[in-house]
Amino acid sequence: MAIVAINPTKIAGLWKSGVALDLHTTSSTPTGYNEFGHMQFDTVRPEIAECLYRLKNKADRSAADPIIETTANYLSRHREKFDCIVPVPPSHQRALQPVIVLAEGIAKILGVPVLSCIATTRPTGQLKNITDPDERKEHVRGLYAIDKVQTRGRKILLFDDLFRSGTTMNAITEVLIDPGQAAVVRALTITKTRSNQ
Repeated sequence: MAIVAINPTKIAGLWKSGVALDLHTTSSTPTGYNEFGHMQFDTVRPEIAECLYRLKNKADRSAADPIIETTANYLSRHREKFDCIVPVPPSHQRALQPVIVLAEGIAKILGVPVLSCIATTRPTGQLKNITDPDERKEHVRGLYAIDKVQTRGRKILLFDDLFRSGTTMNAITEVLIDPGQAAVVRALTITKTRSNQ
């Protein structure tokens, strides 16, 4: 087993309860500009966040295993609180979709289904470049559609790799509850940013 150290913290939103397993970074120190004029940083990450960075930014599939095993180990003591995992739809295309790879790996260990019940109604960009909270909410308004046949009466664990402001997860929680008729929605992310920008 490749369990790594985590420091779970609560994340607040429309869900019944939510947890991020650790911070996304512990520090990020500017080190100067590169030859293209972009500021470079010396970034320190918790162990699980370093694995996530390798998975997302380096397409290192082997980095998924410690995340999956650590998350499944953490969730095993809360197993009665959910009966399926719903991954947040990826915001842009990658050859390797980290959220899907992780959700499927975690679900397999825990013996629960992954529901592909959320669709986007239009092309979507990443929210990380939008800092205004009202603009973020407007960006996701009406963005998600739900297949309530899959979600009606379910105890759902909404899953994402990174929690920043909660805008996306709150919008999805809304559609899972109404019109999705989920019995309960809880939230879990691998990491959270130090600020909500």
